[in-house]
Amino acid sequence: MSRPFPSEKLVDDFSTVLSEAESLLHDAASETGEKARDLRHQIEAKLAAAKLRLQEVEGQLADRARICARKTDDFVHDHPWQAVGVGAVIGFALGLLISRR
Repeated sequence: MSRPFPSEKLVDDFSTVLSEAESLLHDAASETGEKARDLRHQIEAKLAAAKLRLQEVEGQLADRARICARKTDDFVHDHPWQAVGVGAVIGFALGLLISRR
């Protein structure tokens, strides 16, 4: 069974991080000294965590792309005529769509 696509979770995570960062920035604007420095550090920590999460998801997507490419390559080598047929059907469908414009 394949894992769910991480884009929805990623969008939710970044929405949360941006919302929290915006709130902290709003609070930092009215603060000075030690409190402002603490708020800036919190913002930096949240953004660093978001960046790390994005790098993790990027790695997962790259792994999935490699797996899909490998499976496609294996299929084409194992079933060359079916691959030619699928390519012909896709080409024909695209030709129909383009010619209607």
